[in-house]
Amino acid sequence: MSGAILYIHKDLHITEVQQEIFVGCLSVISLIGGLIGGPTSDSIGRKWTMGIGAIIFQAGAVVMTFAPSFPVLMFGRLVTGVGIGFGGTISAVYIAEVSPAVSRGTLVSLPEICINIGILLGYVSNFAFSGLPQHYNWRIMLGVGILPAVFIGITFYKIPESPRWLVMQNRLEEARSVLLKVCGKGEEVEQRLKEIEEAARVDTSCEKKASYRELLFPSPAVRRMLVAGCGIMIFQQITGTDATVYYSPTIFKSAGIKSEKKILAATVAVGFTKTMFILVPLFCIDKVGRKVLLYVSTIGMTVCLAILGMALALQKHLSGMVMQKFGIGLAIFAVCGNVAFFLLGWGPYVGLSHQRFFH
Repeated sequence: MSGAILYIHKDLHITEVQQEIFVGCLSVISLIGGLIGGPTSDSIGRKWTMGIGAIIFQAGAVVMTFAPSFPVLMFGRLVTGVGIGFGGTISAVYIAEVSPAVSRGTLVSLPEICINIGILLGYVSNFAFSGLPQHYNWRIMLGVGILPAVFIGITFYKIPESPRWLVMQNRLEEARSVLLKVCGKGEEVEQRLKEIEEAARVDTSCEKKASYRELLFPSPAVRRMLVAGCGIMIFQQITGTDATVYYSPTIFKSAGIKSEKKILAATVAVGFTKTMFILVPLFCIDKVGRKVLLYVSTIGMTVCLAILGMALALQKHLSGMVMQKFGIGLAIFAVCGNVAFFLLGWGPYVGLSHQRFFH
């Protein structure tokens, strides 16, 4: 979307405010989709919830691709956001419930890796289609988003339902059949099935005892956990990493890059950095420690944002081709560095810390 918005701005003649609303509304509307997706998955199953989410996302992408005006484009964006929240929040739950214990940690981390690979592919497709006529290139950039949803539809009938959800529905034989496919060993299947049944009974008893009073007025220990957990999530977003990614083409344009082709090439560098550095914490987080990486991440992002601000502020005062290129290079380095340092600490820390806080 960050690349397509350059051409949408010109083709549909939208204002800066409309551009900001269009880009930023996805985070808000996906939250609504996530709130709906959770109860839906408990009712109809994880598999069907992800399938419906893919259909909603695909419908939104189709609307945006053929949108004749900004209101229609905005409607498609909202539909897409609902689909992302609806199915995306359940995918991690599904992976955790289906995957065998020996590979669960690795498989649960795959969605974040795949998201960053998808962002990189989005940047690459923006660059590839930027040479087409202005009226069509941004539509194709948005239209390629239909392909992942189509792929999900093709594989939908091959993937099994979550064994945990099947146990919650008292469909034990179906759950055993799924576990036999993913685990393979009879002893491990029976042990896993027993664990799921015990966990399901605990969840049921907790649901019966739970009340809104306990949620709104928790005990001091739970309150501290909530403050710490929610605080980390809030500060993660305050770092502004999403704004850096969403508006990277605008940042590079402000830094002095005139050619839209070169702007999109610079965004590919950002996507490549995100994809590479998502793997770094997997190898060093247990050796170095979460707090150390969080400190390094915070300091690194602060320095990179300061460098970016300086590069943008001095751009108008730089004279000569060499100095202007230096300012552009400094801005690209700062954006890539900001993304890299985020993925070094703040990116993975939220998910890992929540497992420890609320387990």
